[in-house]
Amino acid sequence: MISRELIKGTLKYLVMNLLQKEGRMYGYKITQVLDEKSSGRVKLTFAALYPVLHKLEAVGFVKTETENVNNRIRKYYTLTETGKKEAILLLNEFNEYL
Repeated sequence: MISRELIKGTLKYLVMNLLQKEGRMYGYKITQVLDEKSSGRVKLTFAALYPVLHKLEAVGFVKTETENVNNRIRKYYTLTETGKKEAILLLNEFNEYL
């Protein structure tokens, strides 16, 4: 498993990169896809994920939509155009260090 500090430091990048590649997603799905793509090394909790999503929404990088699915409200997150540009910048910056 990857250390909490590493996940905490890269969570914004991970979420934005995932939304850029996968498109519209809801919170639980984000945790599941990150778990799958990391072969179980990234175990993301909702307590870590939702503050990041809310911050991304507050700065205009993410927009939300709600849908009723099986009589439950599901909140979907999507990158805005500004968020897509920021995701590309983050990816380029991240790759400079690898």
